[in-house]
Amino acid sequence: MTIAHDLFKHGQSIWYDNIRRLIIENGELGGLINQGVRGVTSNPSIFEKAIGQSDDYDDQLQELVAQNKSVDEIYDALVIQDIQAAADILRPLYDESNGGDGYISLEVSPTLARDTEGTIADARRYHKAVDRPNVMIKVPATPEGIPAIKQLISEGINVNVTLMFSLAHYDAVAGAYIDGLEILAGNGGDVSKVASVASFFVSRVDGVVDKKLEDAGNTELQGKIAIANAKLAYARFQETFSGDRWDALAEKGATVQRPLWASTSVKNPDYPDTLYVDELIGAHTVNTVPPNTLEALLDHATVENTVDTDIDGAKAQIAQLSDLGIDLDQITEDLQDDGVDKFAQSFESLMNSIKAKRESLLEGSTDAS
Repeated sequence: MTIAHDLFKHGQSIWYDNIRRLIIENGELGGLINQGVRGVTSNPSIFEKAIGQSDDYDDQLQELVAQNKSVDEIYDALVIQDIQAAADILRPLYDESNGGDGYISLEVSPTLARDTEGTIADARRYHKAVDRPNVMIKVPATPEGIPAIKQLISEGINVNVTLMFSLAHYDAVAGAYIDGLEILAGNGGDVSKVASVASFFVSRVDGVVDKKLEDAGNTELQGKIAIANAKLAYARFQETFSGDRWDALAEKGATVQRPLWASTSVKNPDYPDTLYVDELIGAHTVNTVPPNTLEALLDHATVENTVDTDIDGAKAQIAQLSDLGIDLDQITEDLQDDGVDKFAQSFESLMNSIKAKRESLLEGSTDAS
């Protein structure tokens, strides 16, 4: 038994925020599952590092180039193979948890973050191509992403909603999930077969707010606002998934859209390396952690329910920001915009890397002939 197993007893699932071909093929992912990891997430930045900065994929890439595949086709082939392989490794966990865990997430193209119909089409395409029940399609919580989330849930497609930073983002996302389930149920669909998580980003909030607090001469609140913000989102989750409207769906077998804590590695080296784990533990939550945070978690995370404690204190801390002239609403909107841009940049960098490798292989083939 590990600390990750202990966290699960408190209602929190640990997912691994990392994927690459090597850890799938060498047994590392299976070993992490044995240590208590219950799911995997990916994003364009992770795939940029995995594909663009390693030789894990060179053999398959060479085969695809020989088949005269385009850059887009190569990207899809590389990524889909990883997602399918990871899903197969996670499948026993998915089955034994009755769809509670055992998921791998794949993000729609970040170039579509402001395109509702494009997002829906890309999500449908990946859902069909991957063809695994334990895959979640990642969709950003942008204004254009919200109606896409509703539509995809109404079609029975699992969704991991990403790039959430504020209560306003959370309300829109949870509303889209419930709306989608109601449409699915109204059309005779099985709501018990649909799963979703709402990925609420944590440390990036402190990364911005701490600097503004320093400028305002307040060090007392540094390292606390991101956790307070997440705690208020969890309180909103508890309110949203209760009452007559939700109960009607729950009676049909619907499961709650779990809050998922993302961006949980500390950016400030002065903070404890498990800060965004220790302070956000509670029922019906997921924490997706990168390799260094998982290592720290397994070594010395503190296991006790914390996410639903001192909500009044969290509210007071957020209120203090306003008193200091710090606009958290604007910060979180800017963070979402910045997140969209960063994922798009990572995606562009990855596609350029694939293009360069493709051209190099084509030139080599021409030279050899």
